[in-house]
Amino acid sequence: MVRLIMLGGPGSGKGTQANKIAKDLNITIISTGDILRSAIESDDALGKKAKEYVEKGELVPDRMMIEFMKQRLLQEDVAKGWVLEGYPRTAFQAEELDFLLEDLNQKINYAIYLDVSKETMIKRSLNRGNIDDKLEVINKRIELFKQRTTPILEYYDYKHTLINISAEGSIEQIEQEIVDRAKPFIDNIKTS
Repeated sequence: MVRLIMLGGPGSGKGTQANKIAKDLNITIISTGDILRSAIESDDALGKKAKEYVEKGELVPDRMMIEFMKQRLLQEDVAKGWVLEGYPRTAFQAEELDFLLEDLNQKINYAIYLDVSKETMIKRSLNRGNIDDKLEVINKRIELFKQRTTPILEYYDYKHTLINISAEGSIEQIEQEIVDRAKPFIDNIKTS
């Protein structure tokens, strides 16, 4: 059973690489962006609250995100494994996710961190053309990400589950580095 977390700042390529890994391993991708967009579109009370934060470029509060994650991890399509993209975003969320997974009898195998410069994050984010990808919002997201990144990386490093990947190259180069660095670990997981 393969359960991976893809970490990285805005525009780091975590969504692209998470999709590639999910396809390669035939597991479900869980994207917090998709979860939040779906919640906002549903227009229920929790979705309306999440929308207020997203539109300002702020992170959705931890307790709200944990609830969204719990709902998603209880769905049938994640039973054979998953790759989680865009979550956790704080050390508190990482710890809460571990508690949630323990309750659900699941466990994270590895957290893959895509490391890119601020300039690359801005350039890639602006090129995506999403409605919320405006320079001011992107800069705010990057600053929030940087403030919260070190504790998350320290958390997963302490648990010996962190794999650092330089994500400055092309999509293909980054994918190859992930395969080269993570595949031996993933192969061990799949055969154990």
